[in-house]
Amino acid sequence: MSEHYRIPLIREMPTSERPRERLAKRGPGSLKTSELLAILFRTGTRKMSAVELAEKTLQDFRSLTELSRASTEELQKIEGVGFAKAVEIQAAFELGRRLAAERGSDRSPIKSAEDVFELMSPEMRSLDREHFKILLLNTKNHLIKTYTVSVGSLNASVVHPRECFKEAIAAHAAAIIMVHNHPSGDVEPSNEDVSLTRRLMAAGDLLGIKVLDHVIIAGSRYVSLVDKGVR
Repeated sequence: MSEHYRIPLIREMPTSERPRERLAKRGPGSLKTSELLAILFRTGTRKMSAVELAEKTLQDFRSLTELSRASTEELQKIEGVGFAKAVEIQAAFELGRRLAAERGSDRSPIKSAEDVFELMSPEMRSLDREHFKILLLNTKNHLIKTYTVSVGSLNASVVHPRECFKEAIAAHAAAIIMVHNHPSGDVEPSNEDVSLTRRLMAAGDLLGIKVLDHVIIAGSRYVSLVDKGVR
């Protein structure tokens, strides 16, 4: 990059154009993603401003989703990012996930697979392992709680039916919805997904706890096994 096109250091910018000052005056929506990340970085390196460092980081990780999956060690491999900045970035992403979950839990009732996707995708689309979760619902389909049954490898998780209903029984849930992610990005259910869904539906019938659906999330897509005719 030539000197003529060099992005100025934040301290070289007019005060009104600095990311933090613009955020305070105009709101966070006025900033580019790289500028928001630069606020977390605070400082750049000898070769790059904080904004340039943020832009390079986003290019290297290809997306915010990939960046949100990075471990502390992976983040520390970024030039200019030490332990403190790495954990601050992870904390920021986790706060975003928890806010999305909190907002989702206030929305009621859950009536469709789309509702499940909107509730769970902020958390599940960023996971690099397969997580199998259960949504517990009351008689009006309001969410009681969400809990994790299983965390698996890159492409599989081990699910025991007893673990799916243990919390449901304790919480006096009237119904449950199963949801898990496919880190591979392939949203189509496997034969194992279909078989598990049918086994848990049968178990739910015996226990008097209705299994309303099994939703698979893969990136920005989702599929409902009930919509696919699995009963």
